[in-house]
Amino acid sequence: MARISRKDQAVAAAAAAAMSGGRANRGVVVDSQVLETDRTASRAGALIFSTALFVVLFCLVQGLWWTATGELQFPGILLGLAIGWLGVSAIHIAQQWERIVVLRLGKLNRVSGPGLVFTWPIVEHCALYVDMRTRSIPFGAKETLTADLIPLDIDAVLYWMVWDAEKACMEINNYSLAVQLAAQTALRDAIGRSTVASITIRRSQLDQELTKILDEKVSEWGITVLSVEIRDIIVPEGLQEAMSLEAQAEQRKKARIILMEAEQTIAEMAGDIGRAYEGNENAIDVRRMHLMYESVKDTGGTVVLPSAFADGFTADADGMADAVKAATKLG
Repeated sequence: MARISRKDQAVAAAAAAAMSGGRANRGVVVDSQVLETDRTASRAGALIFSTALFVVLFCLVQGLWWTATGELQFPGILLGLAIGWLGVSAIHIAQQWERIVVLRLGKLNRVSGPGLVFTWPIVEHCALYVDMRTRSIPFGAKETLTADLIPLDIDAVLYWMVWDAEKACMEINNYSLAVQLAAQTALRDAIGRSTVASITIRRSQLDQELTKILDEKVSEWGITVLSVEIRDIIVPEGLQEAMSLEAQAEQRKKARIILMEAEQTIAEMAGDIGRAYEGNENAIDVRRMHLMYESVKDTGGTVVLPSAFADGFTADADGMADAVKAATKLG
């Protein structure tokens, strides 16, 4: 019997949870393993360098101690550990996308990086490694009332980046969490000021409005908001049918208005045509003959006219012949 690994079981459980969640649990399905791998991989080079530096310094001290005394002793091991720790504390690596905020005796001294960063052990220390790349944060507002008192669930994505590492370190404690909370608050305020129809129709305008509001708020922290994108708007199922009926009624209203406008235009055109035929018997005769020709030309039928109705077409035989000729030319 084949055995299923824990990793496969976890993936299957996550897929089942995402499928059974329904519309009420819509959101971002995040692969935590991928994110964790990305975070550790970004600092893997610096970690390897620090480890290698510590080992080299420790082995160098032990070699010198062995050369001087001829044996390894406990004081030599302690000295090697101390020298290795001082070396790791003095030499740091900042990745290309990182900046290091350095404090000296608790006061801001400088912002260094990328590359090698040297600090005085004990006197200076690296307070914060700031990632300067563009970041994305999924956020949303659950069951937030609109201006017309309809609860909505909205999912959105925020793209932002740190442009001043010094302010991000000194002005706020956890700038990543602060940006996310500010985005949620701004989204709830925007929903409360708008109706469901305006939110649905003005989605792009709402994105721009949120971007401007958030950028003004977080700029004092050394952070800029690049864009806000609303991904999904979820209306409660109990209101979807009512909103559908309202939309159908609105469409029927528009259709009837368009039909009445068309009837009005046709009536006006018919009046103009009537005035054009007024007093012109020959034109009326030609029009009648043309209508009869149009009614039978495709079916090949025969039109039988009562004698009293036929007498009304012509005053004499010559007039009838002229009308037939004119109708034939028009056909």
